[in-house]
Amino acid sequence: MRVVIAEDLALLRDGLSRLLEAHGFEVAAAVGDPDALAEALLDDTVDVAVVDVRMPPTHTNEGLRAAIEARRRRPGMPVLVLSQFVEQLYARELLESGDGGIGYLLKDRVADVGEFVDAVRRVADGGTALDPKVVTSLLAHAGHKPPMARLSPREREVLELMAQGRSNAAIAAALVVTEKAVGKHSTSIFAKLDLPPDNDDNRRVLAVLAYLQAADDATT
Repeated sequence: MRVVIAEDLALLRDGLSRLLEAHGFEVAAAVGDPDALAEALLDDTVDVAVVDVRMPPTHTNEGLRAAIEARRRRPGMPVLVLSQFVEQLYARELLESGDGGIGYLLKDRVADVGEFVDAVRRVADGGTALDPKVVTSLLAHAGHKPPMARLSPREREVLELMAQGRSNAAIAAALVVTEKAVGKHSTSIFAKLDLPPDNDDNRRVLAVLAYLQAADDATT
């Protein structure tokens, strides 16, 4: 599996490269600026990009912009974004950039090697990997909207876990309920949000978060 790493801090960039190589990834490129990232992502053999949101020259959103542009050129290009903080605007922009293959993790998640490597693989396979703090922030920000107000506390818990990319079995284990119960909650969630059920959990998650963004935009 070929990966491009974009991180302006040389030590972290080298550390990410070594970590992923140790877990079977081939690092196609490890770059430190958005122009080099854009060039590296022209390679159609790249399976996934791990990108820092803030890169030179302004250290605001250059990395994210380059990643989103790459997804425009290559729809569905898997991108896992790393950020120091929960930045709602950046997270929503990434989620709006297309279906599947999207991740947004806080940098402290890299400390958990197993969780980080699993997230890279999940995104490369077209899934989602959203930091629980990011999900909670997005849902809390939209929580005052009427559609979200329709959800019960348990349904909100299920939705947050789904948005993290967890399967129904994993959600059931986390909430100590049956998979059948999770299925019923899921059906109810999408009915209340006026979103039809789908067999693809990752696409359902993206649809819900996109809906939250649309609802937020409609009230601003």
